[in-house]
Amino acid sequence: MTTTERSEPSTTAGEREMLDGWLDYHRETLEAKCAGLSDEQLRKRSVEPSELSLLGLVRHLAECERGWFRNVLAGEDLPTIYSEEDRDGDFHATEQDTYAEAYATWQAEIARARKLAATCSLDDIGTGEHRSGDTFNLRWILTHMIEEYARHNGHADLLRERIDGATGD
Repeated sequence: MTTTERSEPSTTAGEREMLDGWLDYHRETLEAKCAGLSDEQLRKRSVEPSELSLLGLVRHLAECERGWFRNVLAGEDLPTIYSEEDRDGDFHATEQDTYAEAYATWQAEIARARKLAATCSLDDIGTGEHRSGDTFNLRWILTHMIEEYARHNGHADLLRERIDGATGD
């Protein structure tokens, strides 16, 4: 596996720097798990009947970035990126879907999320609608996104090992 440098989160930071640091660390971890693989390898599914793939994870995390930061935090009323009809369309990558496109989309959503979060305090409540009807402050959103990436990075570890035997952080 190609080694991608990750920014280690500070061990003594304040709350905001700590949350931002851990989220960036997990974003970089997913990127590292995908590094050096072909589109075919990135589309490789885990095991039947699962449709989980590294490409699907990248697409899913792009959706999560958009949903939580743009729709819920900032109140932008945006459609899903990959499929309005299929709630799990982000995971359903086809032979025509490429990592280059998914990566560019994911990075654009991360950049927008960072800009939006930078304008808020941790206690600021999002102005958008969540399907649950609940409201969320930025602290909750950052914590949730760390959890979301951490969980899926565990999946990415297993997928990468299945693809080429690579293991590690």
